[in-house]
Amino acid sequence: MASNSDKTTGTESQSSNRTLERCLKVLQDAKNDSEQFAALLLVTKVVKAGETDADSRRRIFDAIGFAFPNRLLITKESPSGCPNLTFRALGMTLFACFSTNPEMVSHPQMLNTIPIFNEIVSSSIEPGADITTFTSMIEDSYQCLQAISSSPEGQRHLITQGTVFALCRAYLNQCHGCEKALYLLVCLLNAMEKVCWNTCKPELLKVRNILSEQFATDQGHQKFELCNLMQHFLPTPSEDPTEDPTFTTCLKNCYIGLFSILSSKLSISQRDPALKLAGLLLAVYGTDWIMTVNAEKRSKFLSLLVNLACVEVRICLEDPSLEAAYSKPDVITACYSIIEFGMMVCVLGDKVHLTEAESRQLIAIMVEAFGAIIDYIKQVKEEQLRDPFLFASIRVLGAWMAEETCALKQEVCDVLPFLIHYARVLFECPIRSDNVDNEVKELSLTDSSEAKTWSRDALRFLLPGFCHLSVEDAPRRILISHGFHVLLLRYFTQQWEVFSSCQNAQLLPDKTEMNLRTACGIFLNLVVTDPALIRQEECFLTLLNLLMESLPSLLCNQSYLILAANFTTLGLMMSRILAGTPVLQENAVPRGFFQEAIQFLSKAHAAEKEEADQRTLIVLTERYQEVWDQISELWFLGMQAFSSCIPLLPWLPQNVIESKWMNNIFDLLTQASPTSVELDLVAAFQCVLAELAKNNKSCKDFMLLKNGAERANLYGMSILKDVLCKN
Repeated sequence: MASNSDKTTGTESQSSNRTLERCLKVLQDAKNDSEQFAALLLVTKVVKAGETDADSRRRIFDAIGFAFPNRLLITKESPSGCPNLTFRALGMTLFACFSTNPEMVSHPQMLNTIPIFNEIVSSSIEPGADITTFTSMIEDSYQCLQAISSSPEGQRHLITQGTVFALCRAYLNQCHGCEKALYLLVCLLNAMEKVCWNTCKPELLKVRNILSEQFATDQGHQKFELCNLMQHFLPTPSEDPTEDPTFTTCLKNCYIGLFSILSSKLSISQRDPALKLAGLLLAVYGTDWIMTVNAEKRSKFLSLLVNLACVEVRICLEDPSLEAAYSKPDVITACYSIIEFGMMVCVLGDKVHLTEAESRQLIAIMVEAFGAIIDYIKQVKEEQLRDPFLFASIRVLGAWMAEETCALKQEVCDVLPFLIHYARVLFECPIRSDNVDNEVKELSLTDSSEAKTWSRDALRFLLPGFCHLSVEDAPRRILISHGFHVLLLRYFTQQWEVFSSCQNAQLLPDKTEMNLRTACGIFLNLVVTDPALIRQEECFLTLLNLLMESLPSLLCNQSYLILAANFTTLGLMMSRILAGTPVLQENAVPRGFFQEAIQFLSKAHAAEKEEADQRTLIVLTERYQEVWDQISELWFLGMQAFSSCIPLLPWLPQNVIESKWMNNIFDLLTQASPTSVELDLVAAFQCVLAELAKNNKSCKDFMLLKNGAERANLYGMSILKDVLCKN
């Protein structure tokens, strides 16, 4: 049985419908603008957009169309006796009504009116204008803009027609409804961040700076809301943010606001946004915003931040149901960024004014967090391998493995088989899905290439840790038994294809080059520690052939000298072991490789006269000096490997003769003062010269002509002297 209130509501609805019907009849029968205007006044008085159903709104539109409301919007004057803006306010009410219909909100006439909406929301009240009418227009304009922003196509129209600029002005001038401007800005930044910054960078920077000031100074509940908002105004994409003179102040404000929040007793809803903002700042801007703070505060903030992040990771991942982790993966991945920062802080130690005790405490809490991460990884099922959160977890574990090789060593070994399997699955069967890419973009904290390439390149984050592990017997056996060396060759080949295709293009192959260098390090560890594996596995013949074919393209470019050093030394070390295989028979490819290897080894040093005491020294050439700290070990190892190849490859001494390398070495030894040459360099020269003299008569004869025995005696090269003095 219906109640009295239900009867009243039904009666009011019937009355409203009857009135609307009469108004629509008048609209349809109107013969001029005056009659139509009068009918519209009745429509807007009787019914508001939010009180009509979709069918009623459609009937209003069919009766009116866009033409007349458009004319009302561009009319500056009002009828005699009516308040200012009456026509425009009526037009806006109609557009707001139409904007609630998905079909009408995408209509070209609606989209073409965006500049007028922009003008209204960013305008200030004119003298003599009716405040109620003016604010009503602004509210209706925001309703239209918000409706348009609900679709990707609408967002594009808003951005290209100046809405970002208008919203910034509305907020900066604190116009009516400026809070709505801020949240609409967030919507557009989330949708098309780079385009927004490219079109309205100065205005967005001003908004960001105001928000950061409020974030630093506000002590009320709004501080937590500002913490949420700040995430969306960071980072400025692509360009160096330090170009903005207010940037340092902005970051300092972020530090002040975060320190205030994190030092307080917080609820989960208050702590999570702070951790996300801190993680974002570290991921995008590094540590400069913290390092500028005085030592005492910095130390306290570092410890506080890393401790909170580690505790949050443990709370979420040690829960057997993992409900918390899956409900807020973005918070956990922000904590991962903070923990990575914590690892860097512990490496720097006293450089960031952390005491040894504080560093030990941080490491201890991080060990517990990584223990939780490893336990989570152990629980992952096969069907969860595509979960972006798993990718983020393995990524941060890879960072830990790259830095810390002592703690949790056994636990890491326990999950090594899974890590290899995971990397293989993602490499062999990459997934391409817009939904997954969007999930990763949210978890990666920034709109970076990581969000686009995640599904194939898990190995990139694991290689540095695997490089450390490949030196040790137990983890190396696990890597080999699970076929990691085969997977690594496939990855190496793929990365070389990417790198070689990018060398002459603006595609930033830096990460790819680093992947190749790290992979070379792993292969080199296997060559040194397990030569039997190199002889047994056919994949290493493929690798050697690839190295030999690829080296010439690297040596001609100064930018790639470090990678060339890796290719050269690895190729030479493998050639010692595989000298008897068809790959190293005398033909164009191996001869070409060894010619390039001689170029790499012979161009490192030159003679230079010291003005002070007129001595001639052997110094690094300019090209090598720039990167010597990164390639010196490879160069010396390459010299040893080259000398080992001489007796194994009968055609190799002729290559050396043709290259005039021996002549170059003896020129250096003749010009330089023996006491000025470092012993390790003398030993390197001796190992090559002695093997050449021992295994090739032409080389020995050349050295004797160069007074080789005398030079050997002067430099203490006893092995070379004995070889040259033998009949």
